[in-house]
Amino acid sequence: MALRERRETVLRVIIEDYITGAVPVASSAIVAKYGLKVSPATIRNDTAYLEREGYVIHPHRSAGSMPTDKAYRYYVELIGEEIELPPVEQYLIHQISQEAKEELEQWLKTVAALLARLVHNLVVITTPKAVRCRFKHLDLVALQDFMALLIVVLYEAKVRRQVVSFNRKVSQDELTKIANKLTSIYGGMTSSEILVKKEGLSSEEGQISQYLAEIMAAEDKLEYGEPYLEGLCLLLSQPEFTSNPRILGILEVLEGEDWLRNIFCQESNKGGVKVIIGEENPEPALQGLSLIASQYGIPDKASGIVGVIGPKRMDYAKAISSLSCLSALLSDTVAEYI
Repeated sequence: MALRERRETVLRVIIEDYITGAVPVASSAIVAKYGLKVSPATIRNDTAYLEREGYVIHPHRSAGSMPTDKAYRYYVELIGEEIELPPVEQYLIHQISQEAKEELEQWLKTVAALLARLVHNLVVITTPKAVRCRFKHLDLVALQDFMALLIVVLYEAKVRRQVVSFNRKVSQDELTKIANKLTSIYGGMTSSEILVKKEGLSSEEGQISQYLAEIMAAEDKLEYGEPYLEGLCLLLSQPEFTSNPRILGILEVLEGEDWLRNIFCQESNKGGVKVIIGEENPEPALQGLSLIASQYGIPDKASGIVGVIGPKRMDYAKAISSLSCLSALLSDTVAEYI
C-alpha cells in the first residue's frame, strides 16, 4: 500500500535516521532536523498512523519510533532504481577488479574484504560454479617412489589436488609425460566425456584419467562454489549485537552450509539483487538480520553468489549499489575463464 507523500517522507526520515544512529527517532527531532513545515503534533499523528499500519514501533511510551520489517521492505522498494554507488567507491572497486586474477580464489577473498569494509557488514562470496566443469590441464609431481601429487586445473579457474599411488615406481619424467599426454587428450572435456575416452592408455594413464573424472564429477555435484566469509567482526561490532544472547545461534548457522543452500541459492536463481529482510528469512536464527544477495557470472555456464549480511538497520542503498557494481565486474571476470 502506497503512503501519502508526507507520511512517506516521515517514514523515510525515521528509517534513515535509525540506520545512522541506531536509536529511536522522536517526532520533534524530525521537525527540527529536516525542517518539515508542519508542527510536531502533526508528525506525531503521522507516526501514530504509521504505527497502526505496522511500519513503526515504539520500544516504550515515551520513546521515539523504530522501523519494522514492513518499513524496511517499503523503503527498499521506494529507493528502487535511484540507488547508485558514489564514483569514488565505483573507482575503488574497478581498481581492485583490475588486479591479477591468476589465483581467482584468493582474488575473490580480496574482493569480499573490500566489500565488507564498504558496507561495514559481513560479506559472503562463493567461487563460480559451472553447470558442468571442463578440464584445462593437469600436473603430476613425484612425492615418493610410488606416490605423486595430482594437480587438476579446471577452466573455471579452480585447482584441485589429490595424492595418488601407483603399483610400481614412477619417475618424475614419466609423470610429466603422463600429464602432458592426458592434457593433450582431454583438454576442454567434461567428466563424462573423459570416462568414455580411455582407449590406448597405459595402466598409470588410465588410473590418472579415472581420478580426474572422479574429481570433476564431485565438482559437478556441488550446488554452489566454495563460500568465503569476510567481515564477521564488522557485523558483530554493530550495536544490535552488544550482549545479544542470539549471537551464538547466528555463528553456529554461519559456520554451516545449509543456510547458503536454503537462502542464497534459492534467491540467486531469480536474477538481480535480492533483499531478504528479517522474518522473510527461512532460517530462524537469522531472522534478526537482513541479507542482500546477487548472482554473478554467465547464466547456464558458470555463476557464483555475492551477498551482504547485516542487521535490519543496515544501509540498504550502500549495500545494494555496491553489490550491483561488484557483481557486474565479477561477471566480466568469470567470462575470462570460460
